[in-house]
Amino acid sequence: MKSFPHLLSPLDLGFTTLRNRTLMGSMHTGLEEAENGYARMAAFYGERAKGGCALIVTGGIAPSEAGRVGVGGSVMNTLEEAHHHRPVTEAVHREGGKIAMQILHTGRYGYHDKIVGASPLRAPINMFRPHPLTQEEIFSTIEEFATCASLAREAGYDGVEIMGSEGYLINQFIAKRTNNREDDWGGSFENRIRFPLEIIKAVRKKVGKDFIIIYRLSMLDLVEEGGNIEEVLHLAKEVEKAGATIINTGIGWHEARIPTIAMMVPRAAFTWVTAKVKGHVGIPLVTSNRINTPEVAEEVLARGDADMISMARPFLADPDFVKKAMEGKSEEINTCIACNQACLDHIFVGKTASCLVNPRACHETELVISPTAKKKKIAVVGAGPGGMSCASTLAERGHEVYLYDAAKEIGGQLNIARRIPGKEEFKETIRYFSNKLNQMGVKLFLEKKVTADDLIAESFDEIVLATGVTPRKPEIPGIESANVMNYVDLVLHGKPAGKNVAVMGAGGIGFDVSLYLSDAGHPFTKENYLKEWGIDSSIPNNGGLTSKTETKSDRKITMLKRSSGKFGANLGKTTGWIHKTSLEDRKVEQISGVIYKSIDSEGIQIEVKGKEMKIPADTIVVCAGQNPRRELLEPLQKAGLTVHLIGGADLAAELDAKRAIDQGTRLAASL
Repeated sequence: MKSFPHLLSPLDLGFTTLRNRTLMGSMHTGLEEAENGYARMAAFYGERAKGGCALIVTGGIAPSEAGRVGVGGSVMNTLEEAHHHRPVTEAVHREGGKIAMQILHTGRYGYHDKIVGASPLRAPINMFRPHPLTQEEIFSTIEEFATCASLAREAGYDGVEIMGSEGYLINQFIAKRTNNREDDWGGSFENRIRFPLEIIKAVRKKVGKDFIIIYRLSMLDLVEEGGNIEEVLHLAKEVEKAGATIINTGIGWHEARIPTIAMMVPRAAFTWVTAKVKGHVGIPLVTSNRINTPEVAEEVLARGDADMISMARPFLADPDFVKKAMEGKSEEINTCIACNQACLDHIFVGKTASCLVNPRACHETELVISPTAKKKKIAVVGAGPGGMSCASTLAERGHEVYLYDAAKEIGGQLNIARRIPGKEEFKETIRYFSNKLNQMGVKLFLEKKVTADDLIAESFDEIVLATGVTPRKPEIPGIESANVMNYVDLVLHGKPAGKNVAVMGAGGIGFDVSLYLSDAGHPFTKENYLKEWGIDSSIPNNGGLTSKTETKSDRKITMLKRSSGKFGANLGKTTGWIHKTSLEDRKVEQISGVIYKSIDSEGIQIEVKGKEMKIPADTIVVCAGQNPRRELLEPLQKAGLTVHLIGGADLAAELDAKRAIDQGTRLAASL
């Protein structure tokens, strides 16, 4: 049994003794604006409090109309609004937890035409230009924060988090980048930090001494004209004097072009920033970003980088994270892999957040996993993401489940994903399902290419085909040449590639393959990450930015695609730019609007805009789509059996683990 003494030992914060040192960080879920959203929020946060999270911070709630995230965004500025939140706080308190409401004023990041800012400077990620607050409006805004905090107390919250980082309104006042005022709220650093300090003072005066005030401090802006470490330390001390209970770590503005929470960011990559503030303030410091296992959290605390750990997405992935850690069962934790596909990507297109590895997240009231009323004998064919989720959930409900796969190991296409540089976290999902399949008593048969006759002979009540996909082979003269391979041959089976490689296809698989090929073999470490993305850990002026270290590839790689237009248009909303930047830094050439003419041992002949050219290539990797594996479907249906298709067998689009796991879980919940 693993021991986590620093993670689990009590920490006296003056207001209570927490069960542990974990905080569920703020994350907008979309439930704040959804129909029946407060009941769903109550179920969501209540389940995480039951799982052992001692202090939860909600998604951002605006203190005024101007501060909303977007049209219809959540606001708390009336007693009626406060009363709507009562079910949420009561659900957390019933489970013995505490909950703080984040007060978020978006400033120039708000996506509506009433946004305001320190100055009339439009954000590069927004189409709207902010109205610069007048002196009178600044005082009104400060009072709106205080009123919002008071209403949060009325709603039953134990505290508030004042969002002062990530480039939102308060941060916009603090940084030279966004504050060019010439009055008492601009110019010198003392003037620029006046706004956050007056807000904290006003909130403390309004809510009294026994109410938690967390201040989210931007410790590393990662934008030009951002702050430096001296300013961070000075502000931290002033925040404490103003009345904050806890300081939480903020890393990077939303407009920063440096990844801070994506999968390719090393675990605990930014706790060194929080460590710089240790010893300079007397209130607890919380560190965050890419801390996703108890082992990592324990190491950070034991090292003394912070007093508490903040995790947001890990509690989406597993509401029982703390409980399992306390019981020494960390291997049973459904680990957040920082893919962003179902959480941040959903939020940025107006959908409700969820989780790739846990589709119940934010859907607790409608996706219920309950014991079956009638036990069935069920076969699941294919142990990829869809098959693993379906089989383990079926067994969890009480069914007798048989899981078959022709491969030597479970995981299916996840075994390709985990071999891509920066996507190694997918191995955690395989580890989680491996443990759950065993724990739930699923009968697993590997290296077993099951036939229709095999399945018919076993008299199964239901059969689930999660058989996945096969790579599509385009009809091009010379496609059978010895220098041609598909992405499975390359990544999964380790077939060697040459020095000049053409990649046919520019979807998610094409980008992954190009990154795999262009990786220079440098270790995936925090130090290399900081160098590659140009982060100066001494945090001088300019928000901690410095020149990037060139990432050299030992191959010449050319990506090709039939369609015209930019590459990567269909990549993840919040991570696509990272993949595009990485390949750009590695000097990967990209050609669109391609007509494939022929392939030979020297390369590939193409036509672009009526002009023919030869792309020299000793290796050609085909990433041109997939076909579903459904050969078992027809004979099983002819035999009168009930058959269900999930994952790639249902829809052979991109390798979509999110859809496969969601389908598998939902099907299992319904059978």
